[in-house]
Amino acid sequence: MQIREATETAAENGREFAFTAADFERVRTLIYGRAGISLSTSKREMVYSRLGRRLRALGLSDFSDYLLLLENGNGAEWEAFTNSLTTNLTAFFREEHHFPLLAELLQRHKGGGKVALWCAAASTGEEPYSMAMTAAEAFGTLTPPVRILATDIDTSVLATAEQGIYAMERLEKMPEERIRRFFLRGTGQHEGKVRVRDELRAMISYRPLNLLDAGWPIRGPFDAIFCRNVMIYFDKQTQYGILQKFLPLLRSDGLLFAGHSESFHHAANLFRPRGKTVYEPAGRGRANGG
Repeated sequence: MQIREATETAAENGREFAFTAADFERVRTLIYGRAGISLSTSKREMVYSRLGRRLRALGLSDFSDYLLLLENGNGAEWEAFTNSLTTNLTAFFREEHHFPLLAELLQRHKGGGKVALWCAAASTGEEPYSMAMTAAEAFGTLTPPVRILATDIDTSVLATAEQGIYAMERLEKMPEERIRRFFLRGTGQHEGKVRVRDELRAMISYRPLNLLDAGWPIRGPFDAIFCRNVMIYFDKQTQYGILQKFLPLLRSDGLLFAGHSESFHHAANLFRPRGKTVYEPAGRGRANGG
């Protein structure tokens, strides 16, 4: 009866694949357990569209078979599943009010040795490269004493980020002077594309990381952590757990940058506001370490 119902639903909706309410609930449970993402019921069509590509790639005709594949522990498909449902909306100097604050922080460290920054949701690289450009401007050199760790759960976007190649229109809001200093324009078959200069790329290390993992293979302390427009996908309990793990990795005078729709009032014992969606450790005198 279940199989017949699913087939009829697919036919009635003109769908290529049967996708029942029960299938959607299984997806919600799986992605929450894997990545902490809380999918609202409004995301059902998005889920069908994105995972439908995986069914085609695998030659499957039914969502139930696909979800069974995941539940049976197919590691490669778990990665593809997570990549498919991860939202990667980003831009160079997105939420630009954060970058002058980062520049101030960097300038305070001039002559003070190496500065460590962490971009915890690197996506396709625009954010960590914006951090690198800010560092180069703050120190007045393409090779500032700054290292940037850039992580993301989505391995496919990290590969794009490492290449540092973008369509020219991705830079349309960027001042021409900044483009000339930090990018190389493509010619011939690469016309219309730009590549981030090697000096900036060398400043950044890319690594896959699931923020929900019990342990992070990361050593601090960091002078600043960017974790923007990620927490919004987690419930408050999950957010709190991640913030607890950020705290010992951030210097006592460091800054945590959040997204425009994110607020950490429920973690006031961990972080307190320092500005618009910028936070600092609530306590002082704690040990820094990783």
